Amino acid sequence: MRLSTGKGKLRGVRKLKEAISILREIGFGPKQSNEVAGYVLLAMLDLGPYDLWENAHSPLRGITPIIDFVAEKYRTRYAPNTRETIRDEAVKYFVEEGLLVKNPDKPTRPTNSGKTVYQIEPTAFNLCRAFKTETWVDTMTRYLAAKEDIKRDLQRARQIARIPVRLPFGKAITLSPGGQNPLIKAFIEQFCTRFVPGGVVLYVGDAENKFQHFETEYFARVGVQIDSASKMPDVVVHDPKRGWLVICEAVTSAGVVDGKRRRELKELFAGFRNGLVFVTAFEDRGAMGRFLSQISWETEVWIADDPDHVIHFNGERFLGPYPDTVS
Repeated sequence: MRLSTGKGKLRGVRKLKEAISILREIGFGPKQSNEVAGYVLLAMLDLGPYDLWENAHSPLRGITPIIDFVAEKYRTRYAPNTRETIRDEAVKYFVEEGLLVKNPDKPTRPTNSGKTVYQIEPTAFNLCRAFKTETWVDTMTRYLAAKEDIKRDLQRARQIARIPVRLPFGKAITLSPGGQNPLIKAFIEQFCTRFVPGGVVLYVGDAENKFQHFETEYFARVGVQIDSASKMPDVVVHDPKRGWLVICEAVTSAGVVDGKRRRELKELFAGFRNGLVFVTAFEDRGAMGRFLSQISWETEVWIADDPDHVIHFNGERFLGPYPDTVS
């Protein structure tokens, strides 16, 4: 139902104020109980201005559907470039505090997937449906008492969905689910074991955390200074025995080491003087075939489902640095 009358607009304002009051009673501060946050809550409950709280629903919605819902039901239009604002100022905190669940339909969905959706947490859903009813006070009391347990359970579920990665020498990290992260895991645990024995993993990137694993002091010792804005590869490994820096891009949809990327990586690691080795990792030959024409000469290709072999793209040496990367 659209807000076509003055009365309808007043109902919309009233509904928004009610949503904000719920958020404040739950414990959200001013920044997470503002207008944007109130509209997000209403969208996640599928509540228009004329709908009763007890008739709320719990749809799966992404950021764009939330924006579309608010525009249709409340005549408040957020520009497409405000997606990040809505995510960072409301949705992110709602997930952290257990009010929303991220990707309940598919917890292994990649962090940066365009299909990411959210849903109101079941206990919070029941709480919102009790608003303005005689059970509201008791329901809120029970919810606040259980809130920390709910957060812990959701955090535990998120951790289970993460990908464990065993680094050389026994250290373990986890990566967010999906995307190229299973391939990054394979590169570290299989490629490095076979082709860089004794190697030290200096860097691992993740869509959820760009510097998931970063050995700052080690980089400095080998002459490399990394700026936080640098366009990092997926994995960097130092081979202390041969003195090389092995740089990997794990490719599932984009990002091969083509000519342009090879030059960028040379510049990024210009402080390293013993030679750079560039590797593009693929899941299988079919994936490699889609990018075959883009792969730069004088680089290596590794395929996870045939881990004992490396494909060398031309040049006089196999799996080693070229003179243009050695000072």
